[in-house]
Amino acid sequence: MVMVQRQQTEQGRRSGKARLSARDWADAALAAIGEGGGLAAVAVEPLAARLGATKGSFYWHFGNREALIEAALARWVEANTDEIIAAVETEPDPEKRLRRLFTAVTKPAATDPLELSLLASTDHPQVAAALRQVTERRIGYLAGLFGELGFAEAEARRRALMAYSFYLGHTQLGHAAPSVLPSPEDFPAYLEATMDALLRPA
Repeated sequence: MVMVQRQQTEQGRRSGKARLSARDWADAALAAIGEGGGLAAVAVEPLAARLGATKGSFYWHFGNREALIEAALARWVEANTDEIIAAVETEPDPEKRLRRLFTAVTKPAATDPLELSLLASTDHPQVAAALRQVTERRIGYLAGLFGELGFAEAEARRRALMAYSFYLGHTQLGHAAPSVLPSPEDFPAYLEATMDALLRPA
């Protein structure tokens, strides 16, 4: 739910002869998408220049541009969902886990331009599939947390949808109209009120 760190491979910058991994290329593609270029920014020559590499390095790992997009999206799923869930899972208490999760993904300056760019590219079948996978994974995880908190399955799912809708709305506002969101000083109370509403018994 938070932005994949923009990784411009230092080994590629130090030497055009340095061997880049498929992950280096995937991270460079994600960085280019998140910087406002959208999927159009996933082009072999500009990415090779960004990495200080040759096109031969790209074709060593990928047969075509679509394969790179697929790898980049898989990397995004891993970093922006699986790794975040793994981090909060270190907290044994489900309510604290939920609060820790939402504190991380909605705090001021947490807006992820990469995710916003992907949300604007749902006409691309690979992006649509990745977003569907991520959405189902995130909502399923949230539903599991509400289930651990004692809510029945249907109610846990409903609250998970509400929580995820809050996250998406907050993310869009943070991008389009950040001035309407609470200040950093007021943010904890804002988040606390949201959590209280989500956790309030029916």
